[in-house]
Amino acid sequence: MSVTFAKGFEAAGVVAGISSQTGKQDVALVVNNGPLNAAAGVFTSNRFCAAPVQWSRKQVSDGELKAVILNSGGANACTGEEGYQQTVRTAEAVALMMHVEPSEIAVCSTGLIGELLPLDKVIEGAQKAFDSLDSSAQAGSDAAHAIMTTDTKPKTVNRLGSNEFRIGGMVKGSGMIAPQLATMLCVITTDAVVSAGQLQAALTAAVDRSFNRIDVDGCMSTNDTVLLLASGASGITPDPDEFNGLVADCCSSLARQIIGDGEGASHDIRIRVTGATSEDAALACGRAVAASNLLKCAISGNDPNWGRVVSSLGTVPADVAPYDPNEVSVTINGVRICANGGPDRDRSEVDMTLREIDIDIDLNAGESEACVWTDDLTHEYVHINADYES
Repeated sequence: MSVTFAKGFEAAGVVAGISSQTGKQDVALVVNNGPLNAAAGVFTSNRFCAAPVQWSRKQVSDGELKAVILNSGGANACTGEEGYQQTVRTAEAVALMMHVEPSEIAVCSTGLIGELLPLDKVIEGAQKAFDSLDSSAQAGSDAAHAIMTTDTKPKTVNRLGSNEFRIGGMVKGSGMIAPQLATMLCVITTDAVVSAGQLQAALTAAVDRSFNRIDVDGCMSTNDTVLLLASGASGITPDPDEFNGLVADCCSSLARQIIGDGEGASHDIRIRVTGATSEDAALACGRAVAASNLLKCAISGNDPNWGRVVSSLGTVPADVAPYDPNEVSVTINGVRICANGGPDRDRSEVDMTLREIDIDIDLNAGESEACVWTDDLTHEYVHINADYES
């Protein structure tokens, strides 16, 4: 049911004519009807962050939002002061419809970088979405469809707490995905009674172990935004640990769905590094392997080329991840094909026909571990990005 699963929220997704894809839903609106309007956010660290990121980061800093307006079909990034004013005017238009302040409206955009939005269409779409607001499952689905770009399917999640409080969410993302968030817009809603501080702590921790641990192509976006909104409509104050766990679970599910819909991907790749001296060391090693285009191409060709695993592993500085190369083992889909830094079982024994490929790396240097996800790179990925227009 996406963002409308939690009580107190309405949503809509409409066709505004922004996208180059004729008839595509391209404006979404998510409204928090309260009684609470607590909010938290995490954003891209890209220095060329888009105008909507600049605006929304500022507005959520006080821990309150009433609504989020989102569009696909254009990123409004690298568009200067005029682009920023487009974001302001969009927030002002939605605020006027809702009889609230512009500072209570977050704005999100996704699509082609370097071009201004057709502002009239954005605002007309916002009005159309406002007039279509609904708390139904279909409304949540429409919103999830409206934020898609190269995605082939909507990505949603819902979870029910032990006291019947609810969490729901949606995300878009398929390419330009790197382990510093991803090219993604994500809105998560809950009807639990939680403070803005609780939301921010839960979201930051959840993002660190989900969206920050996926990598399709090593490219960081200008527009990444993750928002968590609480309406308090259930009247339930959840156990903090349970709430944090469910937020983390929602983020993990949505991140995993991004990997499952990676542009042109034919394999989802889970890389687990164990036996590290620290979690940071394990994570650095996992990210190095996940960033290897050579490995991704090999896996696209169903080749469990462990040499490309260890060569990437070897790029991690010794002071970041201490280990002895002669103690390292690599197992792919349950077959250990590298032991003590050299060949073990024949790699022809590995079944590479599965959609999910599990790469397990044991550094044999400590007790810590970390997991990251990536995709393979295919001819279709090149085709999509050679022809990409939002």
